[in-house]
Amino acid sequence: MTLPLHQRAVVADTHNDLLMAVSARPPQQWASFFRERWLPQLQDGGVDLQVLPVFIDDQYRPEGALRQTLRMIECAHVLAEGNPDHVSLCLDAGDIDRALDAGKIALVLAMESMPGIDANVELISTMHRLGVRVASIAHFGRTPLADGSGEDDTGSRLTSHGVEALREIERLGIIFDVSHLGASGVAHVLELATRPVIATHSSARALRDHHRNLTDDQLRAIAANGGVICVNFFAPFLAEREEDMTLDRLLDHIEHIVSVAGIDHVGLGPDFIREVMDDLTPPCCEDVHTRGVDPKKAIPGLEGPTGLPMVTEGLLARGLPEKDVMQIIGGNVRRLFGELL
Repeated sequence: MTLPLHQRAVVADTHNDLLMAVSARPPQQWASFFRERWLPQLQDGGVDLQVLPVFIDDQYRPEGALRQTLRMIECAHVLAEGNPDHVSLCLDAGDIDRALDAGKIALVLAMESMPGIDANVELISTMHRLGVRVASIAHFGRTPLADGSGEDDTGSRLTSHGVEALREIERLGIIFDVSHLGASGVAHVLELATRPVIATHSSARALRDHHRNLTDDQLRAIAANGGVICVNFFAPFLAEREEDMTLDRLLDHIEHIVSVAGIDHVGLGPDFIREVMDDLTPPCCEDVHTRGVDPKKAIPGLEGPTGLPMVTEGLLARGLPEKDVMQIIGGNVRRLFGELL
């Protein structure tokens, strides 16, 4: 039973890799697979605004990265066109408002790391024409634009192409995503940025010392920039021990980021990866590990979007005012998108 507050609120999820699973099917199944597998979960979870990242797996890099990028973008368009009564692919704030007013899920396309573009920064404009409205320039490792957080020991800032990419992203009105970017890269972006940024799926390093999380200084800097930090639900980024990978631990991260960055600068970026990995991983290879973390680990009940009301209920149970909870679960992201798109 979904909580009344959760039903009233705009619920925004800024990172769900479902396009990886949907696009792995034959194109003629894209719309129906989304409708049968993912749409019910989004609806049960009360999701109103869903960011769809285009993430290119290693098997496509480097030669096939651009082709797979285009294929996944086409997949997003096809699944939206095939389910017009339920979802709408949105290009600006007006599109988002119209989708929400019509009771549809507003979909927003994002690019994660942009391996299909690399140093060809002029192609960011092409991606914008195709509907991309959020973008990051690194993942775990090194790209021609910047180093990801897995390369923090290099102390590397953005490359000259990375600086050019940031300027182009801002010129086009795309929202710059600092999640996955190395620490020195985050600082460099915040020095140069003329618009608020977003961290689409990052948690608190003060509570879990992992390079994918943000330090308190970074949280304060993103808030000062006017941006929003969307908390990652991925269990290994929340706690080191499996017994500590709980809803309470996730709520601790949310409350910590609120205490550091302020209530106006926190959102949700769940990164529901377990089902995506189940869909993509053959039975022969079930022990998949990514950069030292197991993608199959999840908070009980929060393996997918259906569990999102648990977060709302948990925040209310901790005594947060309803207004604050509504900001965290989607209000802040909707405001940011309204200002920037």
